[in-house]
Amino acid sequence: MILEIEKVKNVWHDVKDILSVPHTEKQYRKLVKVLDELIDEVGNDEKHQLAPLLETVGNLIEEYENDHFIQPNAEPIEVLKFLMEENNLTQKDLNILGSQGVVSEILNGKRDLNVRQIKALAEKFRVSPSVFI
Repeated sequence: MILEIEKVKNVWHDVKDILSVPHTEKQYRKLVKVLDELIDEVGNDEKHQLAPLLETVGNLIEEYENDHFIQPNAEPIEVLKFLMEENNLTQKDLNILGSQGVVSEILNGKRDLNVRQIKALAEKFRVSPSVFI
């Protein structure tokens, strides 16, 4: 165990910003950008070498959000519906997700959001992609 800690000590300065719970809005925004880049890199490949890092960063962001934001206790599609209602949006306003048929399937729970759609929604609503994962 001591050897592992020594290895971490040697690189901690370089990785601490992406492996620590954010405590400020600035740290949080930086970590959200890291998550966006990881989503671009890893996609849906659970066997990708950075997949555990994506999960860890998502958990760190979630920790901050649980302490600083009101989190609806809902599935990603319910969160999407909530955000649509809050922003007075209809299904037609979600063309960033695809055709009306695709949007309908997503909203009715017949289709899961993919990585591109999650990123687009996060940008549109200015929220962390983790709310849709």
